[in-house]
Amino acid sequence: MSRVEDFLTQDEEQEVVQAILEAEKNTSGEIRVHIEAHTRLDIMVRAKEVFHMLKMDNTKDDNGVLIYVAVNDRKFAIFGDRGIDAVVPKDFWNTTKDAIQLQFKNGKFKQGIVDGILKAGEELNTHFPWQQDDENELSNEISKG
Repeated sequence: MSRVEDFLTQDEEQEVVQAILEAEKNTSGEIRVHIEAHTRLDIMVRAKEVFHMLKMDNTKDDNGVLIYVAVNDRKFAIFGDRGIDAVVPKDFWNTTKDAIQLQFKNGKFKQGIVDGILKAGEELNTHFPWQQDDENELSNEISKG
């Protein structure tokens, strides 16, 4: 088995999906998680590449968010679409990053991702609140590479 398959148990993956559903109750933003073993690219360059590969740049309000994890590299990145970047300060993702990093440092990877998702949902609510006509535009399942 690869480290990607061992990174989260099936139950932990379901908890991550539940966190996405919970976070998206408060925002029209779309949150996804992608896990892969390794990248040779800069972490943000790879996160942007995966973001486009998953067609996350096709949301109505350009408000998709990807939490990307390179397991073997022990790195992660948060990548938000242009609609988010247009209205938030440069340090917008720092609280989400800090929430993830705190748990990752203690080896609590599932909890780090869950905390990051919930924090991202809270943060996005300010600029992209949930709307009555909001549709879930992207899959909530974890993608793997």
